[in-house]
Amino acid sequence: MKRLALVLICTLLVIVGCSNQQKEDDIVQTEEEQETEVSIIPTSSITDAQYKILLPYRPSAARGAITNQVTNRVDMDELEEGLRRHSVDVYDPSKYLFEEGQYLSTEFIYEMIDEMNPDVKEEGDKEDKIKAHRNNPRVFSHILEQNFLKKNEDDSVELVGLSIGISLKSVYRFQVETGGADYYEKIPQAEMIEEGKKVAEEVLKEIRQQEELKDVNVMIGLFREEEQASPVPGNFVAKTLVDKDENSIGKWEKIQEEHVLFPSKNGKDKYYDDYQKVQTFSERIEEYFPNYVGVAGKGFYIDQSLTRLTLEVPLEFYGKGEVIGFTQYTYGLVKEIFPNHYDIEVSITSSDGTESLIYRPAGEDEPKVHIYH
Repeated sequence: MKRLALVLICTLLVIVGCSNQQKEDDIVQTEEEQETEVSIIPTSSITDAQYKILLPYRPSAARGAITNQVTNRVDMDELEEGLRRHSVDVYDPSKYLFEEGQYLSTEFIYEMIDEMNPDVKEEGDKEDKIKAHRNNPRVFSHILEQNFLKKNEDDSVELVGLSIGISLKSVYRFQVETGGADYYEKIPQAEMIEEGKKVAEEVLKEIRQQEELKDVNVMIGLFREEEQASPVPGNFVAKTLVDKDENSIGKWEKIQEEHVLFPSKNGKDKYYDDYQKVQTFSERIEEYFPNYVGVAGKGFYIDQSLTRLTLEVPLEFYGKGEVIGFTQYTYGLVKEIFPNHYDIEVSITSSDGTESLIYRPAGEDEPKVHIYH
């Protein structure tokens, strides 16, 4: 297992609004084959729920593979961010460092995808081929690996755990003729989860065959992708933790998460109160700003409870004073309409980009405001 010697030296992680004064970060010396590679552990993370990341940043061993396997950009982002979010429950950010996956290569991932997905035999006429695909959908699309390391008392750093995200399709798209029409087969969630659990067992078996990964914790999450053109991402549906001395998966924990678009029929039908608040917010803006074209919102729900709401308000402005006035008005609406038990972020945009940002973390009364210059 790789071991890293630590020396305290350091530089303050500079974030927007912070001072330029410098502090010392931890310098990590990686000793491998009598060569020394120096890395840095920042002394600060952005929030308590964020991991410190070794610098210079080492890309994943499967860098770029996800873009060939997951078709929706928002799914790519949520697969990565959601896996890291669930990892917080297993690997405490105050104790562990984060690094992109260094052990599962692009070749390994492609081989697993080919091995675990059915080989559809296109025989007979067109209808026979369509039927063959519908009866044997390729559900499994990608594996995402994340690594977690700890700093030891003897000034070394070592790998203590992996998080593995297994990405699975909710809709299987296929062709039976090169360049021909696209066909779609919806994958029931229960069927998708069953397939994902089979994949997880095989991935774990392969992981345990690697010498460096024989005795580390492995957290595995099953991710359900959304449709290709969806404006909101999919979500994790199940997860499990395999302790370092175990070689098989025990119980799975069900995850209830959902990303909801506002306004939308789904949002209105499932979360009517939140839908109405977004509508009221939109209508109040429209009363005073006739060039307003409507709000676009996204809500993130855990166990059917709203935890984060992001709203984008597009407008055309004719001066900075108008931006300031509109931001002040919107600030008041946020305080008046939306309760403070979830995070809320409002981006006010124009054709030139983001003009201002209003943000209020859950539990706080006063929103924070930034106007861009």
